[in-house]
Amino acid sequence: MDETGQAVSNEEPTVKNKKGIGKGELIALIVSSCIGTGIFGITKDVAQAAAPGPAILSWIFVGLGFLFLVLSLNNLSEKRPDLESGIFSYAGAGFGHLGEFISGWSYWLSAWLGNIAFATMLMSALGMFIPTFKGGQNLPSIIVAAIFCWLLTILVNNGVESASFINMIGTICKVLPLLIFICIMFVSFKAGLFTADFWGRVANNASKGTVTGSFGEQIKGTLMTLIWVFIGVEGASVMASRAKSQRDARQASLIGFAILVIIYVLISILPYGTLTRAQLASMGQPAIGQVLQATVGTWGAVLINVGLIISTLVSWLSWTMLPAETTMLIANDKSMPKLWGKLNSKKAPTASLMITAVLQTIFLFSLLFTQEAYEFAYSLCSAAILFSYLFVGLYQMKYSARSKEWWQFTIGLLSAGFMLACMVLAGWQEVLLVSISFIPGFYIYYLACKENNRKLSAGEKWTIVLILLLSVVAISLLISGVIVIN
Repeated sequence: MDETGQAVSNEEPTVKNKKGIGKGELIALIVSSCIGTGIFGITKDVAQAAAPGPAILSWIFVGLGFLFLVLSLNNLSEKRPDLESGIFSYAGAGFGHLGEFISGWSYWLSAWLGNIAFATMLMSALGMFIPTFKGGQNLPSIIVAAIFCWLLTILVNNGVESASFINMIGTICKVLPLLIFICIMFVSFKAGLFTADFWGRVANNASKGTVTGSFGEQIKGTLMTLIWVFIGVEGASVMASRAKSQRDARQASLIGFAILVIIYVLISILPYGTLTRAQLASMGQPAIGQVLQATVGTWGAVLINVGLIISTLVSWLSWTMLPAETTMLIANDKSMPKLWGKLNSKKAPTASLMITAVLQTIFLFSLLFTQEAYEFAYSLCSAAILFSYLFVGLYQMKYSARSKEWWQFTIGLLSAGFMLACMVLAGWQEVLLVSISFIPGFYIYYLACKENNRKLSAGEKWTIVLILLLSVVAISLLISGVIVIN
């Protein structure tokens, strides 16, 4: 797919009674996709890595990085409304079929890896009420999680747009416990406790289990956690082809982003004024449930666990929708085999949904053999999606440079620079592990080329060779023990 270079009007035709996902549902999709398991464990993960001061700096850094991403998505959506496949079509427009495939494959991989993290946290929360599931990584937990996986797949297979309505209702239900948590943290907040060792420079027995020292090390330690909770902010762009209008999708992106930033900052920072950093870092999961239990009693943990169960199920629904939508859009652009985009009578990509569900079921059983499945799954999920986000910034730069829109070029540059910085500073091991997934991935891409009578270009061959070399390096580092999978 090449850029046409043709001017595109910003005006959208008015279409009365157009069926599709409305702005409210798109906002719910973004908020629901992002507010999943990560928000319920964020107080522990952030406290382990950073004191209040560096944590606030981390939020500023990551918040700006994702703001540049959202602004890039909105600009490209406005300037190129003909590209209806969201972030994947931007990669395709700027860098051809292979660029679109790499972006989409990474996004698809990120989506169902995130679902493995959802499954772990869901079963752990259920364990509070049903002891059989305690810990979330035993055989009964795996079987029930697999059942949830297939039930959600069947729901989405019966119509994506009807599932998005359920998602909006679920979002309202799961945000309420979080708002209660924020209110209690405000009431219990102690300024003196919050400012004690504000920059995390004091190393003593009370700081055991936390990182002390330079701002840089503390900020670096939070990056993958903060990226994890923002995954899904691009949801309106991915679902834009099913929106009532492109304008709705653009507005939903900014509104959803603003809501997320406010909720995330309050939930992760306010607890520093309620408990010591060491106490926060030693909490079990879900961490904010443990914080409420220490603050107001057992009912607080019950409230959060109920909210977590709802949150996980609804987010899992969103991330059952999004990966299937991803492969359908890429297949429609002839960058994946047609099978992945074939629709049923409900206009859902059945083959893609089933393939993804089978892979999720297989990987769920890995929870029996790893001690830190949740942390590993969300770190790998975060690393994978950085590839997709990087292509957005790069295409924003390319398109804006050709149009001589230098402010938009700067936004794209900052967005791409942020993604690269995160890859190098915090996620280089996970990025190398993601490269291994392209070994089977490039075979699927080859099948798409063969199916569409398209030969690999010299540039595509060199790109494939480079990524495969990275995968060889990753495998070597795994064997030598430099990269360790817990």
